Amino acid sequence: MFTTALTKELQATTTLLLQQQQVSINEIDALRQVLRLHEYRYYVLNDPLIADAEYDQLYKHLTTLEAANPALVSPDSPTQRVGNSLNEAFNTVQHLVPMLSLNNSYNADDLYDFDRKARELTGIDLIEYCVEPKFDGASISLIYENDVFTRGATRGNGVEGEDITTNIKQIKSIPLSAPFSAYGLQQVEIRGEIIMTKAVFQQYNEALAEQGLPPLANPRNAASGSLRQKDPKQVAKRNLDAFLYHISFYTENEHVAVDPEKLALLQKHAGTLELLWQCGFRSPQKEKLVLTGIDEVIQHVQDFEAMRDTLPYEIDGMVIKVNDFALQDKMGMTTHHPRWAIAFKFKARQATTKLRAVEFQVGRTGAITPVAKLDPVGIGGVTVSSISIHNEDYIKEKDLNIGDTVLIERAGDVIPQIVKSLPDIRNGSETPIIFPRNCPVCNSELAKEDTEAVWRCINIECPAQVAERIIHFVSKDAMDIKNFGEANVRKFFELGLLSDIPGIYTLNFDAIGQLEGFGKKSIDNIQAAIAASKQQPLYRLIYALGIRYVGETTAKTLANAVENIFEFTQKTEEELQQMEDVGVKVAQSIYRFFQNAQNIDMLHQLQALGLQLHNTKREAVASGALQGQTFLFTGTLAKLKRSDAEAMAEANGGKIVSGVSSKLNYLVVGEDAGSKLEKAKKINTVKIISEDEFLALIGV
Repeated sequence: MFTTALTKELQATTTLLLQQQQVSINEIDALRQVLRLHEYRYYVLNDPLIADAEYDQLYKHLTTLEAANPALVSPDSPTQRVGNSLNEAFNTVQHLVPMLSLNNSYNADDLYDFDRKARELTGIDLIEYCVEPKFDGASISLIYENDVFTRGATRGNGVEGEDITTNIKQIKSIPLSAPFSAYGLQQVEIRGEIIMTKAVFQQYNEALAEQGLPPLANPRNAASGSLRQKDPKQVAKRNLDAFLYHISFYTENEHVAVDPEKLALLQKHAGTLELLWQCGFRSPQKEKLVLTGIDEVIQHVQDFEAMRDTLPYEIDGMVIKVNDFALQDKMGMTTHHPRWAIAFKFKARQATTKLRAVEFQVGRTGAITPVAKLDPVGIGGVTVSSISIHNEDYIKEKDLNIGDTVLIERAGDVIPQIVKSLPDIRNGSETPIIFPRNCPVCNSELAKEDTEAVWRCINIECPAQVAERIIHFVSKDAMDIKNFGEANVRKFFELGLLSDIPGIYTLNFDAIGQLEGFGKKSIDNIQAAIAASKQQPLYRLIYALGIRYVGETTAKTLANAVENIFEFTQKTEEELQQMEDVGVKVAQSIYRFFQNAQNIDMLHQLQALGLQLHNTKREAVASGALQGQTFLFTGTLAKLKRSDAEAMAEANGGKIVSGVSSKLNYLVVGEDAGSKLEKAKKINTVKIISEDEFLALIGV
């Protein structure tokens, strides 16, 4: 349908059209052809070339042009049909009622305009709305006759879709029978969305990677592709889920007595969602579905966008519907969308851009991290121009070249990631990314251990490593030297005022006072913070040294095992492994650090400068509400800093561990919890609790 050459040509046209605020009437045919390409790539191949928001932008250009020039509207224009996702591998069936698209809105002004039109069409001043999540999955239609599931179909082109009845039966959250007759209904057509949860999607992409296959861009593509599997057993293995959110009913059984309360559910959209719950389906949560007036709606959708990352599945917006069916009938619909509903789209999570260059940065442990430099692009409310591409294996896995068009994603507040490159639209000007074999800062030869994917500079005097080690040393969770910070470290380092960690305590403040922005007060603050850091406990110093694999929890374990830090020079790897949470790899790293003469010399310098190298640990808590229990905190806590929460657990007799294992008793979960939560769910003995439940344990 679309040859490689035509795809490249149309993608180039796509880029040009996306750069334009307005599209001229002379470009209308090209715009239609571009939209057809992206519909085909998105719906049929499940391999999009642009992000959803970019497609919406192009579609809006076309609707604007056609609205201004009705004579130019063609029967095969993308605006004249709901979608274009028919797959010839399946039989085609006709929907009982066309599955229309929704108009999209992106801000409060759009919703105010929608409400104004709704009030004008209904003659009502304050309208009751039903608001539900806009699930990011694959749309389906289900037909039940005499309480029995008889057919399932994809959305297709809105009028007809692909018959996927057998595949639908593999999805356990869709009942094969439901008591619709109790509501006087003999035949119903239900609309909904097939989804793949975030956790299942991650597992699915990991399985693809193990097979050497490229990952899918998002859960929607994974769900849609799963529905088109020819083998139903494969569908069953995908662990798909379903949310149902709309009922069309055609035949009421007038000879069956129906409870008036059940009949009342058929009068409003929220009532039909309740009906679905009663019949055994998953539909949007019943709480806060019905809101009065557009101001309540706007507040609700904004609140929901802020917490979208706490959901186990992806949503890309909210759907606002006039709740009363009588008012819906009064408002009617266009050939494309109902006038009584609108979709509020959240900020874009994905976007396409160009990878222009790669810079190689050196970390404090010598790790070489490639950073992709991109054409700046807005995504998730921020402008992204740089993205870490991790290591050489990652570059190969994603098939990245300089000059590639890449699809990037930013979920919530996490660091953006490259989802994939788009090799189909390369034009031959792209060049491979050559990973260096020498340090980009000191030119020392790089090394890589067999068990790692990371190349490292092993020259511990490499200037880049030294600067990063100092930055870590002064950081909040390490020696906590306030008012110092990364910017000051880099400035002093570049000016030759600071060259190593002991140099922090011998800074020439007369010279610093000559620098712009360093008045007497700021210098006094830095001097006071440096002096205070000399009294930090031993575990903070151990963590501040930046020993590979030694985090805060392990640093506490090490500090409690000795009376002074120099005892580690006499410990063997085997002795180190006897300590709590110290495995082979961690023990090797600790041993190597304390066998390095330069490191020991640095510690002697720090001791001479007055730092605390002896253990002044307090006596272990003999009793407490948490005595003998182990804790680990993950995610962002709402009420406490993590360090404060850990201190509270320890003060009540608890012990903090560094990872999820059978030794863990409690995992305290905050917002945006990640892999630790998923791992804990697989261990029956681990109790997963919230921050409030943790506070209740200690009586706060």
